[in-house]
Amino acid sequence: MQARLNAYLNFKDNSREAMEFYQTVFGGKLEINTFKEFGMSQDPSEDDKVMHSQLEADNGIIFMGSDTPDSMEFTPGTNMVMALNGDDESTLRGYWDKLSEGGMVTMPLENAPWGDTFGMLVDKYGVSWMVDIGSIE
Repeated sequence: MQARLNAYLNFKDNSREAMEFYQTVFGGKLEINTFKEFGMSQDPSEDDKVMHSQLEADNGIIFMGSDTPDSMEFTPGTNMVMALNGDDESTLRGYWDKLSEGGMVTMPLENAPWGDTFGMLVDKYGVSWMVDIGSIE
């Protein structure tokens, strides 16, 4: 598999609860990691918030989610991001370059603490994107 497109849901302090609920709906394997586990906690009160979760159902349904840190705006209704990930760096960087034309890079595509190359942007149509270049498990 070269690249994959998934929905990424953002929550305000209840990502774990929501993703565990979705697991009861769709089944499958749920992985949850906190800000503290990734060394990304900027405030001790946010240590246990979910930085990244992924639900992979047996039928191929995959989606991800996280808690929105207090330092970032959270607006219900606009809490979804398109997430491109995979291990084909050339293809994913090409998507990044095209999506960022006329848009706004909110986090440069660069090395992330978890070992992948990661970035975020809003395209010229106002759609939020995350690109993660690394290994697909």
